[in-house]
Amino acid sequence: MQLVIVESPAKAKTIEKYLGADYRVLASYGHVRDLPARDGSVDPDAGFAMEWENYADKTRQLKAIADEAKHADRLILATDPDREGEAISWHVQEVLRAKKALPKDVQRVTFNAITKPAVTAAMAAPRELDTDLIDAYRARRALDYLVGFTLSPVLWRKLPGAKSAGRVQSVALRLIVDREREIEKFVAQEYWSVIAQMEQDGTPFAARLVLWKGQKLDRLSIGKEGDALAAKADVEAGKFTVQSVETKPATRNPPPPFTTSTLQQEAARKLGFSADHTMRIAQGLYEDGAITYMRTDGVQMDGSAISAARKAIADRYDAHYVPDSPRQYQTKAKNAQEAHEAIRPTDFGKDRVGGGDHARLYDLIWKRALASQMASARMERTTVEMADGTGRTVLRATGQVVMFPGFLALYEEGTDDSQDEEARRLPRLREGDAPAKKAVDAEQHFTQPPPRFSEASLVKRMEELGIGRPSTYASIIKTLKDRNYVRVEKNRFFAEESGRLVTAFLERFFEKYVGFDYTAELEEELDDVSGGRAQWQAVLEAFWRDFKPRTAEVMEQQPSAITAELDQFLAPYLFPDKADGSDPRLCPKCEAGKLALRGGRFGAFIACSNYPECKYTRRFAQGGEAAGEDSGPEGLGKDPVTGLEVERKSGRFGPYIQLGEGKDAKRASIPKDLPGELDLEWALKLLSLPRTIGNHPETGEPITASIGRYGPYLAHGGKYARLQSTAEVFETGMNAAVAKLADAAAGGGRPQRGAARAPLKELGNHPRTEAEIKLMEGRYGPYVTDGETNATLPKSITPEALTLEEAAQLIDARAAAAPAKGTRKAPTKKAAAKPAAKKAPAKKAAAKKKAE
Repeated sequence: MQLVIVESPAKAKTIEKYLGADYRVLASYGHVRDLPARDGSVDPDAGFAMEWENYADKTRQLKAIADEAKHADRLILATDPDREGEAISWHVQEVLRAKKALPKDVQRVTFNAITKPAVTAAMAAPRELDTDLIDAYRARRALDYLVGFTLSPVLWRKLPGAKSAGRVQSVALRLIVDREREIEKFVAQEYWSVIAQMEQDGTPFAARLVLWKGQKLDRLSIGKEGDALAAKADVEAGKFTVQSVETKPATRNPPPPFTTSTLQQEAARKLGFSADHTMRIAQGLYEDGAITYMRTDGVQMDGSAISAARKAIADRYDAHYVPDSPRQYQTKAKNAQEAHEAIRPTDFGKDRVGGGDHARLYDLIWKRALASQMASARMERTTVEMADGTGRTVLRATGQVVMFPGFLALYEEGTDDSQDEEARRLPRLREGDAPAKKAVDAEQHFTQPPPRFSEASLVKRMEELGIGRPSTYASIIKTLKDRNYVRVEKNRFFAEESGRLVTAFLERFFEKYVGFDYTAELEEELDDVSGGRAQWQAVLEAFWRDFKPRTAEVMEQQPSAITAELDQFLAPYLFPDKADGSDPRLCPKCEAGKLALRGGRFGAFIACSNYPECKYTRRFAQGGEAAGEDSGPEGLGKDPVTGLEVERKSGRFGPYIQLGEGKDAKRASIPKDLPGELDLEWALKLLSLPRTIGNHPETGEPITASIGRYGPYLAHGGKYARLQSTAEVFETGMNAAVAKLADAAAGGGRPQRGAARAPLKELGNHPRTEAEIKLMEGRYGPYVTDGETNATLPKSITPEALTLEEAAQLIDARAAAAPAKGTRKAPTKKAAAKPAAKKAPAKKAAAKKKAE
């Protein structure tokens, strides 16, 4: 028997079918072990020795692999054909070696597509594990570990509220923050355009003023309304005739087939997919044998695939759409490895695969790959200039006609932040023609700041700079979102205050390590390890030699000194110059103290130097004008009972009310649905909570109403009932409270525990087990179930967009991670009492060697 190890159960089932009865194919379900999340997992003093630990949720799968390996004649490691795949194979081999279950014959095979010909060909050409790729993986993993476990503690201790920093994610965050700074510094400039609406032979067209008073105009030439109106009047008064007609042929070539990054970009533009979602869907298509491997920066296609694409084009269109010779592409991406083909369909004869998001992404991949081998589009671009009688006022009209669509008949590439370049049709015009002038418009415009990054444009920029690699883009972006360093609005990234502060800290104290050039150079060194041109420990040593002393130096500084440095570094952002020339640091409350950055338990904030006499504070907000919107604590009046001041303040979790000062101060959050304006009366009501409604008529225990973390509620004897609004907290009487508590105890109209719930959606039968899959609403959110296994939906998948294949993959992954049923040992019966044997003294465990 020959044992084959792949990464996913879907792939295992397909490949086992291809290989036949002599083969047993098992899935590792991805990585099986990693560096433990604790200090000492990488030891720089022992040649960067690493201590690996098996994933707890892979115990069952590793046991199954080991059990089969003990009876196997040959072990074939067939994980994905990239660095991570090589690493997984190495980890599986090392785990089996430790379990003394490693067969003598161990081979490695890779295939770029899960089709029978590709798998059969790979099995006929095995090789050994690639030690260079494994060393490159170890170097990257150790490097990321050392940065995380060395730099993050510095952040926690010196920058309260910061979460962590990563080698590449911090550089990606800097890109977003830098763009935010560009936008804030941008000063809009007013300009005007003068457009004449013309008509020739019943066909309307627009012409723009390009020469006025004998002066050539560019976009910003007319900057005032008065000039625009004067120019408009001259155009309205003039009689224009065609002075010249220039027609130029143009050719447009198709883009190459997808790489990982271009697939992520185009799926974001055209389908609205996040990078993470794109890669999960592409993984499913690859495992189903529909597309080639989806982690690649190569743009070339196999010769047989090119021939198949050309045949598909000829079958679909005609011979004019097939170029005379096959197209060959070379990548322009920095540090491209081109180890694999571009992403393409395995069968160009299939123009549709699956349903839902899988079908949409496959359609995009199929069209792009097919279009890459199609003929160029031929166009004709026409420019017409019309002058008045003086020749000192000239209008220009441009248009484009597609003479032969070529690849555009199938596919047109999207753009990130395109200007309006819509090709306009022009009527046939000749020199001397005098088109009719229907109207003249003077339009006001303002220059626009650079656009914020979308997922597509961020991935594109990272690729251009050589930051990260195809397999890392999705995880980098996901990490920035998960840590709340950025937020996404209308598919654009906005830097959160925590992200800005972390970036400022790193730029000020670790400038080298968030530099774009340095990060790209380090990526090149790691690529040199992959190619056998560099030794992995030497690369780590060179990095650690400078990085460790720098972190130690920063760790020795007092937090107050760190804050003072950041105060100066961020001054242009936190305290921008005012239009009236006044001091931007002057406290708006006491008008005497100076504002400065301060560090608190929950992060940075701005405070007055006259504290405690002046208690003005504001959040480390979005700087400039936005920061000025927060005027600090607002006095609402005095509590008539205690005589203490009641103030409205802003904190880490939003606005709140405070009564008194210090540790004895009483606080209450301000609910968003507060009826009416917040005044002293409402403030005292909120501070008085919880409100006792009375004693329950049956139990005699009190019923209270209050506002908690999850909103307004009733409480009685350890049981709760939800209220609908803040007003109900103060208005609910005894009868209503008793009824609501009884309803909550009965399930509030929902099914009792153990009773069947109606599914949100019936998705269909599992493609591999045939079990019916349903989408359900659970206590902790929506989940999918096949009757035996429940799998919670990750936040990246919305219930509305969930497909059957995605649900099946979630269930498969959850089933693999769950402990095997019936594995618990039955309790053993107590044996008859015997005289206790004298316990031998326990030997002391040998100390671990440092290099382990």
